[in-house]
Amino acid sequence: MAVVRVRQHVNPLSGKYQAPVEVPNWSAVFANPQQPLHIDIGCAKGVFLLQMAQLQPEWNFLGLEIRKPVVESAQKRQQEAELTNLHFMYCNVNISLRSLLESWGDQNPLQQVSIQFPDPWFKKRHQKRRVLQPELVSTIAEFLPSGGRLVVQSDVEEVAVDMCDRIAENPHFLRQGQDWLPESPFPAQTDRERVTLEQGLPVHRAIFIRA
Repeated sequence: MAVVRVRQHVNPLSGKYQAPVEVPNWSAVFANPQQPLHIDIGCAKGVFLLQMAQLQPEWNFLGLEIRKPVVESAQKRQQEAELTNLHFMYCNVNISLRSLLESWGDQNPLQQVSIQFPDPWFKKRHQKRRVLQPELVSTIAEFLPSGGRLVVQSDVEEVAVDMCDRIAENPHFLRQGQDWLPESPFPAQTDRERVTLEQGLPVHRAIFIRA
C-alpha cells in the first residue's frame, strides 16, 4: 500500500485555498442536524472527533481541515465507524466558516468551537498565516450563542498566548480563569496532545465563554 505523504504546513494565503467550500445539506450530513454542534477547526486526522462522536452521541461534530488528503482519510474512518453525528470537510476556515454557519439560518445549533495545536508559524513574517485571525474570532463570536465555549490548546506557549490575546481582544469573550487549565475539558485527545503528554511536556489550554 502506498504511503500518502502530506505536508505538515500549507500556506492558507495561497490562491489554491481561497475558494469557499460548497455548503452541504446538513440534513443529509447529520442524522439529527439540530443536536448541539461542536466545530473543531484544524481537525487534522480527526482522531479527536472520532472519539468525541462515540463518547457524546447527543452532540454533532464537524471537523474542518485545510489539508485535503488528511480530510479524505478522516472521512474514510468516519464512514467505517458509521457515525451519523460526525462530518469532516476540506476547507480554509478563514474563507468558509461564515458561509457554513450562515447556511443554518435561524436554526444554528453551534455551541462549542475548539482550535487545538494549530500550525505555529514561528517566523514573524509568517504569523499572518496562523489560523486564529481577528476576523475569525469575530465570526465565531457572531454565531456562538451566549454561554457557548471557545476552547484553545497548544503545546507551544507562544502560540497559546497569541490565541488567547486575539480572543481577549474581542469584547464578546470572557476567559474562564487566568491560568492555563491543568487538564483538558474534553474526554478525548488529539494525536498531538497524547504524544506531548507522553513526553511529559506541558499543554497550554484555555476556555473562553461567549458573554
